[in-house]
Amino acid sequence: MYKPTIAVVGRPNVGKSTLFNRIIGERKAIVEDTPGVTRDRLYAAGDWLNYEFNVIDTGGIELKGEPLQEQIKMQAEIAILEADVILMITNGKEGVTEDDLLVARILQKSKKPVVLSVNKIDNYEMRSEIYEFYQLGLGEPFPVSGSHGLGLGDVLDESAAHFNALEKETEIDTSVKVSLIGRPNVGKSSLINAILGEDRVIVSDTGGTTRDAIDTPYTYDNEEYTLIDTAGMRKRGKVYEATEKYSVLRANRAIERSDVVLMVINGEEGVLEQDKKIAGLAHEGGRAVIFLVNKWDAVEKDDKTMKNFEKKIKKEFQFLNYAPVVFVSALKKTRLLTVFPMIRLANDSHKKRVQSSTLNEVIVDSVSMNPTPTDKGRRLKIFYATQVSVAPPTFVLFVNDVELMHFSYRRYIENQLRSAFDFTGTPIHVITRKRN
Repeated sequence: MYKPTIAVVGRPNVGKSTLFNRIIGERKAIVEDTPGVTRDRLYAAGDWLNYEFNVIDTGGIELKGEPLQEQIKMQAEIAILEADVILMITNGKEGVTEDDLLVARILQKSKKPVVLSVNKIDNYEMRSEIYEFYQLGLGEPFPVSGSHGLGLGDVLDESAAHFNALEKETEIDTSVKVSLIGRPNVGKSSLINAILGEDRVIVSDTGGTTRDAIDTPYTYDNEEYTLIDTAGMRKRGKVYEATEKYSVLRANRAIERSDVVLMVINGEEGVLEQDKKIAGLAHEGGRAVIFLVNKWDAVEKDDKTMKNFEKKIKKEFQFLNYAPVVFVSALKKTRLLTVFPMIRLANDSHKKRVQSSTLNEVIVDSVSMNPTPTDKGRRLKIFYATQVSVAPPTFVLFVNDVELMHFSYRRYIENQLRSAFDFTGTPIHVITRKRN
């Protein structure tokens, strides 16, 4: 399900990061920062009034070497492209500045919903300070205090009102969503062009909500797919995705919307550290994953090169040992026909449901081959197993004591399930619960 995004925008030193932290930490249970970008406080998830949403702190996007006003302008443009609702932060103690007017003009042209917040209104007597902010032309200013958390509920209520309009405009799409993620310049757009047989990406904008990726419908073997391209966004000569943090952000947005994720790796360069970070997002998101090694035509190889490269991927991405590896060349259009059968296999695995009787037979056989662990004279007993969800397949084992389930035995059970039911391309979750 697509989650709307709130972008927190404003000039420096107005309290963007403080309000960002307030929004995502309003209730501890609702937030889990995205792995890999938490140190930058750039992208996180939260909820309000039963709405789940993403939050972007544009203050976390550093555009080094740019003048201050140019940075402010570029960050506002990034927010416009990424966000469904924009939260503009101003400083009530300093009043309206030229930089505030610059940001407001950019946001007005965007036609996106904007919620204007006047920060640092720390008590009721200061509320009179907000009226000059009407001149920004962004509607009613909401007084808030990031340091005390005052007024935040009104801001989120206003944001949630815009979410209602987004939901009404969202159309039902039953196609298999396939996103291509990876570092900039690994050939994501080129792969889509090669698959389409066109010299350019054919854009089919998704109606209703503005999303960062380009959606391209495609039919293969009578099945409908939507290819989601997260390739670089270029504007006025600036390649925003050149920043590491921003490419991770865009990958995460695409992953949320996907059934199957194609993790694209540059065969010439091999595996780099950021590849692991981006691939980790797909794994954490519970999506089916396939490795696409692109530019394979440019690699000097012998009869062992492909096998050795696959071994390296398995070693570097041990958490994705279930993901198959496909070697392709967008330039030469080689081996592309092997991609969609693998996508179908991974998607089927991702949504596979196992009968409880068959599942329990496998569990019984697994325990008989490798008895459950013991601790201080007590042995783990698995009474019953059932599958509780798909996408990804999730299984619950009812046991006598969840503390007796050692992580190594859980991994053994997962491996047995994979051997029995072929979950190629998808993570599976095994949860233990005490039988009442």
